[in-house]
Amino acid sequence: MSYLLKNANVFIDGCFNKRNIFIDGDTVSFVDDNALFSGSKVFDLTDKYIFPGFVDVHVHFREPGFSYKETIKSGSLAAAHGGYTTVCTMPNLTPAPDCLENFNVQAEIIKKDAVINVIPYGTITKGEKGIELSDMDELANNVIAFSDDGRGVQNREIMLSAMKKAASLDKIIAAHCEENSLLRGGYIHDGKYAQEHGHKGISSESEWRQIQRDIELCKETGVKYHVCHISAKESVELIRNAKSQGINITCETAPHYLVLCDGDLQESGNFKMNPPIRDESDKLALIEGLKDGTIDMIATDHAPHSKGEKSKGLANSLMGVVGLETAFPVLYTKLVKKNIISLEKLISLMSTTPASVFGIKQSNSANLCVYDLNCEYKIDPEKFFSMGKATPFEGMNVFGKCIMTICGGKIVYKDEEQ
Repeated sequence: MSYLLKNANVFIDGCFNKRNIFIDGDTVSFVDDNALFSGSKVFDLTDKYIFPGFVDVHVHFREPGFSYKETIKSGSLAAAHGGYTTVCTMPNLTPAPDCLENFNVQAEIIKKDAVINVIPYGTITKGEKGIELSDMDELANNVIAFSDDGRGVQNREIMLSAMKKAASLDKIIAAHCEENSLLRGGYIHDGKYAQEHGHKGISSESEWRQIQRDIELCKETGVKYHVCHISAKESVELIRNAKSQGINITCETAPHYLVLCDGDLQESGNFKMNPPIRDESDKLALIEGLKDGTIDMIATDHAPHSKGEKSKGLANSLMGVVGLETAFPVLYTKLVKKNIISLEKLISLMSTTPASVFGIKQSNSANLCVYDLNCEYKIDPEKFFSMGKATPFEGMNVFGKCIMTICGGKIVYKDEEQ
């Protein structure tokens, strides 16, 4: 099936132009207003926007091992619902993709069930235990990068060895930076809310201290180094300084750190994630990091859990919230419509830059999403395609509704009203 998408505002080379797009298989071409293509499905997208498909380099699809939380099928459908055409799945699975045999368990499910492009990570260490390196040589040609996400690599020498190996393979190390000795049983930010409500806090130092260590190792190894889900102002400053020194470092943050602070916390598992939502000053530092290029991209850290695991309050629920189906509308509403960043900047943060940094080919392929930016609605988790429903944005009024996602020339999501 071929498609003619007419009269949309299309993101081309960093700006928007009103164009018509013809899609035939995985080929995209621009055509004039008089173009007619017999047998093609025609969509009039007047006043709608076409973006390159979003790219999320940090999601958890839970399969294999935890398919009661999410599956590759449900996760990829949720991604399509949010406008994503490529996601990279984190390796805290059972079995963990620490060797080719274990990797292939996940790869077979992806081949069978994924509706968008799903590219897995390999682990840094075997079983993510931080003791022995994974089979990085045999995994290198199959994985997007290496990460022990969910756990920080505590041993300096292990991380040094991993960086040297990754550098020799020309692969990225994507680090979950967390110093276990500084956690002290905390589960939300060590700030005013924790103090006033009797909760155990997680210090910002538990994050930035390990980033500081790894930057020194980057100097020694020259590895491509990416910092996952930064949340603290000190992390922003460390990465800014490292970039100024020419170190090959990139980083991501997530929508909840850019929109919320610990003053917004409620006694609900919907507000519990790792790292935690931090102080207002941290949020402002992250936004400044977006503006000046210190923060390269926005990833969701989509981390679904079952309803039971997220219904035990702020203290006892598991850490992790879903984000693929809310990321763009929340950020468009809270950052773009408030003139904090431009729409063009947001598209770069969610699509073109993560694709470029991680070597994901997007150009000239039919991977795109269509949004109605004038559509206002309330976020309702019961309408999510994800099996996970826990979001701190439940009930928020937002603008921007995904009405279509095309991946590889196929419509993988279409709003029922269109």
